[in-house]
Parts: sequence; structure tokens; C-alpha cells
Amino acid sequence: MIPIRDINPTRRFAVVTALVIIVNCAVYLYEVLLGADAAESFVAVYALIPRALFMAHPVHPGVPVAVTVVTSMFLHGGLLHLAGNMLYLWIFGNNIEDAMGRIRFIVFYVLCGAIAAFCHAAANAASTVPMIGASGAISGVLGAYLMLYPRARVQTLLILGFFIRTVEVPAMVVLGFWFLLQFVNAAVSSGAGQGVAWFAHIGGFVAGIVLIGPFKSRQVPFGLRKRDDES
Repeated sequence: MIPIRDINPTRRFAVVTALVIIVNCAVYLYEVLLGADAAESFVAVYALIPRALFMAHPVHPGVPVAVTVVTSMFLHGGLLHLAGNMLYLWIFGNNIEDAMGRIRFIVFYVLCGAIAAFCHAAANAASTVPMIGASGAISGVLGAYLMLYPRARVQTLLILGFFIRTVEVPAMVVLGFWFLLQFVNAAVSSGAGQGVAWFAHIGGFVAGIVLIGPFKSRQVPFGLRKRDDES
């Protein structure tokens, strides 16, 4: 079940969401242009190392551990990693930005990403494996979307063997299924689990659910489609 787009219009163009996507793509392009060896070194400097986070000791001089909590959100390990994250951010981020306003959305996004990073680090405290990717912050966006627009229709690509078609399903189904997968994968995986920070996804999602209340605009109610509160 792969989301393609949501049927949930916004009042204005999501400038911050678009800029975050552009920055992520630009950083990835920079990684590619560096070449394999230099890119690996670049990622090693700005990725989050769980062990270093709890020791509060930078792995690389001049780059504080606290800085890597943020910089790691803009690094990706491959084109599919980047594309999947940016797809989810574009589909669900524009409505959350619309519900919060641009400045609050920036703070919310980074805060969810930071909480996700700490959740991953807590589950892998002794790990020296770098954690990168925007998925923790985006998980927060998904949790917020679930709280605000559970009945919004999401067009998804349904793949069952040779059976492939697009269907519209409520956001609560798409996001609920996604969250269930994170729990299942976290339960059956050991540590970071095949290079995926499952606990970051879970922590970010829960953070989004908890933080959407204080971050959203007062006139935006919970549990409605976008235009239900404006009709």
C-alpha cells in the first residue's frame, strides 16, 4: 500500500515543506557529486551516532553531537531512501504546515526528528552505526495527520502479486497500517534492524500525535477532513 496523493486541499502553497524537500534533494546531490569515498566521510561526520549522543562527546572535532541530531535528518543513504521519504513528506506535510503555519511547522518538524533520534539512540545506546534520514521527522508529520485528518481520502497504489490498482482509502487506514508495520519490524528486528531505525519511526509518530495539539492553529479541529471545518 503506497500512497500517491491525498484528496485534502490546502489554503496556501506549502512553502516550508517544499523547501525542506529541496534541501534534502540538494544535500543528496552533493553527496553523489562528492564521490563514494568522500561522501562516506561526509555522512560519517554529520550523521547521528547513538553512543556519541549519550556520551555527549563528538565523534568529529568541530561538530557537536547536538548538531548531528539535526544534520542527520537531511542525509540519505540512497535514491530510493530519499524518494520514499520525500513522497510521504509532500503528501502529508503540506496539510500539517497549513494547519500550523510555517514557523510552527519548522519547529514541529525538527522537534519530532530530534525525539525520533533520541528514541532510536535509546534503543541502540551502544551502537556506533550512523543514523541518517528524514523518516523520524516525517513520522511526526504522519502522526499529526492521523490526528487531524483521519477520514481524509488517500489515493494509494495497492500491489497484491500481479494485482495492481489504485484505490482511495481513509488516511487512518494508510497511516494505521504504516504504524503497525513499524511495530512489527521493530519487534522482529535486532537493534537497528537491517539498517532501518524502526524505533525512530515509532518515536517520531508518537511525538507527532502528542505535539499536534499545542502546535496546530486553534481554529483547526481534530478528526475532520480539510474542508469540513471551513464549510
